[in-house]
Amino acid sequence: MKHIILGGDGFVGRFLAKDLLAMNQEVVVGDIKRSAHSHYDKGVTFVSADVTQPESLARLDIKPDDVVYNMAARMLVPIIPRRERKGFFWPVNNDGVDNLLTAMDKAGARRMVQFTTDMVYGHTVDQTAMTREDHPKNPLGEYGASKLGAEKVCQRWRERGMSITIGRPRLIIGPGRLGILVKLFKLIDKSLPVPMIGSGQNPYQFISVYDCSRVCISAWKAGFPNGEYNLGSPNPPKVVDLLGKLIKEAGSRSILIPTPAPMVKAVLAGLDYINMPLMDPEQYLIADETCIRDTAAAKRDLDWQPKDRDDDMLNAAYREYRAMAR
Repeated sequence: MKHIILGGDGFVGRFLAKDLLAMNQEVVVGDIKRSAHSHYDKGVTFVSADVTQPESLARLDIKPDDVVYNMAARMLVPIIPRRERKGFFWPVNNDGVDNLLTAMDKAGARRMVQFTTDMVYGHTVDQTAMTREDHPKNPLGEYGASKLGAEKVCQRWRERGMSITIGRPRLIIGPGRLGILVKLFKLIDKSLPVPMIGSGQNPYQFISVYDCSRVCISAWKAGFPNGEYNLGSPNPPKVVDLLGKLIKEAGSRSILIPTPAPMVKAVLAGLDYINMPLMDPEQYLIADETCIRDTAAAKRDLDWQPKDRDDDMLNAAYREYRAMAR
């Protein structure tokens, strides 16, 4: 049996590859590029494969008893102009999932973990309660819509006998993950004011890359149950507390600036409308909401518990950013 990780050269994939390798498993990474990650020197096999190119997936040499983890995705960074988003996200995030499951079906392989996103929910309907997996699905943009499309693709293949565990992570952080956080880190590095969308009194939940790797392994050990599972950190702090601690740890003189959320969102929406986006709408539209995802289902079905705290992971990402900036 092989563990095949599509997008395995990316952030979550490379941590998962290391963890599986440490368990003496045979690991194959399928991706469009090979970087200098050290796990390739320790036994991980790299195969050039692109989920948008079905013929390239044959190079993975999938066997019936192999298991697959699909981490291949187009993300919200870099920021893409509004008119280009559908063509950017859907070929990988939706069509690529169907291509991969088709290749698995031809090979007789039936087991997969698929990551989507909690952005399939859109606005949180009840901000006084944690969001469960049965919350209404109303994505706020093409990224979330393409991921919801992927879930529908998975459901069609489940009906044909596939076992597919779907993870819906919050924003994934940890050492080596920068993305939208770079803007924040640069402000803190220069001791500049850090504006918040709203008062910052709402909690903001992340999920660590380590916990994401752990949930993939838990799904494998649980037999890849057909279900959708929220992935989020335990006890997320308020935005002001989270950022305040980071500023203190960094030794910065930055101060946090609350802003009127409706006004800021209107300005950002205007810039987005003229194709000069500073943030993706899916990021700023919920920035002042209480979005806490209930992870009870993953705990119950997968025997998985999130272990890492948001502030620890944010600080780790900042330290990695500083190390790379030297």
